[in-house]
Amino acid sequence: MRLMALAHMPPWYDAIMSAKPVQVSIDLELLRRIDADPETREMGRSAFVRSAVSSYLDAKRRREIDAAIRAAYGSAGDDMQAEVTGLMDAQAWPRD
Repeated sequence: MRLMALAHMPPWYDAIMSAKPVQVSIDLELLRRIDADPETREMGRSAFVRSAVSSYLDAKRRREIDAAIRAAYGSAGDDMQAEVTGLMDAQAWPRD
């Protein structure tokens, strides 16, 4: 289903455009902060917003992975520590 905003675009538009124009409402104070950032002036507002959204989604995915790892190994931590404690105590470090 095509977005209404893109209904006026020719049929080949999707095939050659890697970015899609979207309309997003941003409160004025946040827009002022975005526009005041040196990176916005350097790369433009769209690139800045794309970068910010990408960073947010990457961080969110990392948090989801971390939560899954904690859920999988959370209760096993003590067991794993007990398993290697003997080995760690027996290690001999070279002396200078």
